[in-house]
Amino acid sequence: MSKQDKKTEVIAYIDFGSRKIQAGRDIVKRVIDSVSDDVIFHYKICPPVDGDEKSYFAAKAGLAAEKQGHFDEMRDRLFASNEEYTEELMLAIAQEMQLDIEMFRTDFYSDTLDFVLQKHWEEARKAGVYLIPSITINNSIYHGAWDEQALLEAIKKSKAQPIKSAIDNFFKWGASAAFALLLATIAALIFANAGFHETYEHWRHTDFGFVFGQGVFQLPVEMWINDALMAIFFLLIGLEIKREILYGELSDLKRAAMPVIGAIGGMVIPALIYVVINIGGDGIHGWGVPMATDIAFTLGLMALLGRRVPLSLKVFVSALAVADDLGAILVIAIFYGHGFHMDAFIAAMLTVGVMAFLNYRRVYSISLYVILGIVLWFFIHESGLHATLAGVLTAALIPSRRSGDLEGVSTQVAMVFDHEIAHAKDTGNYEGIRHGSLRLVQNAVERLREPAYYLEHSLEKWVNYLILPLFAFFNTGILLAGTRLNVLEPINLGIIIALCIGKPVGIVGACWLASKSGIARISSEISWPQLWGGGCLAGVGFTMSIVVAGAAFNGPVLDAAKMSILIASTIAAVMGITILYKSKEL
Repeated sequence: MSKQDKKTEVIAYIDFGSRKIQAGRDIVKRVIDSVSDDVIFHYKICPPVDGDEKSYFAAKAGLAAEKQGHFDEMRDRLFASNEEYTEELMLAIAQEMQLDIEMFRTDFYSDTLDFVLQKHWEEARKAGVYLIPSITINNSIYHGAWDEQALLEAIKKSKAQPIKSAIDNFFKWGASAAFALLLATIAALIFANAGFHETYEHWRHTDFGFVFGQGVFQLPVEMWINDALMAIFFLLIGLEIKREILYGELSDLKRAAMPVIGAIGGMVIPALIYVVINIGGDGIHGWGVPMATDIAFTLGLMALLGRRVPLSLKVFVSALAVADDLGAILVIAIFYGHGFHMDAFIAAMLTVGVMAFLNYRRVYSISLYVILGIVLWFFIHESGLHATLAGVLTAALIPSRRSGDLEGVSTQVAMVFDHEIAHAKDTGNYEGIRHGSLRLVQNAVERLREPAYYLEHSLEKWVNYLILPLFAFFNTGILLAGTRLNVLEPINLGIIIALCIGKPVGIVGACWLASKSGIARISSEISWPQLWGGGCLAGVGFTMSIVVAGAAFNGPVLDAAKMSILIASTIAAVMGITILYKSKEL
């Protein structure tokens, strides 16, 4: 690899129409000067797409001057000017700079520069830039502070830690969560079928727990994952459902109507198909298995298709999956508990009462609800109800409130910073912000998000890249040679047909009836073939289906049911991807 290949590329996307970036430009310049041997640096001019023409004039003047090798001088003159940016001013500055004015004029009015600016914006969007000015380091957006030391450290880290950069890029990939699940599933199948099945089963059934004086609380590893760690997954799902109901796609009845109707159809029809196939048999109580949609897999598969999937369809399927998850949670809680112990149930309800009282009193300490949620999980587990219910109840009882007023908060923060800068100038101390002012800024910024925001986002990576892969690994390591899978047996056939056919038929059928009756309307950006593709992807039940299967079956029947879920999810994924890929051509 050449030395050039090892250099770090830093790009500053700027708007010449904004004089406020002058201070930021000076910081970037000092950083680049100090690491110039290791860094390839570029400015890319990106006037706001919806901004006024003044920024556009300045941008074209910068590019036209660059053609004559005077980019930096034009930039400095524009920043130094106090006049309003006009075409006449751009030409006057070029003349003062003694540029070839005819060449400058030709370039300034050429379509070529329009194309260059459009290309800059496309590159910025691809890198994840949403705010100008912004900086990217090796095509990854820099989210740190506009501070000389912080930027310098980020550049050095990017150069010294290519593996970390690759991991960060993986997390940003839309299909990464689905890929992690798939990888864990494949690893489990290989491990269990490569001569390590006894070890695999030993791991699953190894007990560990806690000792409280004379009391002992122990569970097998499998139950710790399925009942405890998955309660965290359900906490995250509960928070997402709550957010969507309060402020998101499910908050408005008209917007929520179609995805909710689709979700109902996508739960009822698969359950009915399963019941019809299994009626009179021992497996009829597994009707909840094909009702579920794996949101991580479904959205991850859609991310793989990129622009072939319209944004409106992604929003629709996301809202549908959230409503679907709510239905699955209710089914698990109501129909798939084991036994019932009244004393533990009363203790659980008392814990819920305490959390509800704290919610009523508007106590916003998230850590307090998390502690009480752990207590609630223990009592619900001991009561015989499905322990994952604790995650949903905790999510429901964490208080919510609308975000603070953006204008008011920004005014407050600006005043604090102005005061701190004035204080720094008076004292000559530029080392940092005083504690009291920092606390004011922190409180103001935190008010811009509802209380559970930070909990939800701190859980996302743990759930997507640890908890769900662990769940997949410890629940899909099926010994293929020893599993008697007959797809014609009612349980297996019911799962496969219900997920592969019942899901899309239920979703599209319910949406079609709602559309024809005028109850709800589907977005004009979504074609019916695309809806069929989305409906098929919703047939990827996986995680949620395995959770219900684990509650409904055991032994060889459970292994066969899991295999049926894997087969059905694979078929549904292939069908959905194929239809969505081809639908763009229809």
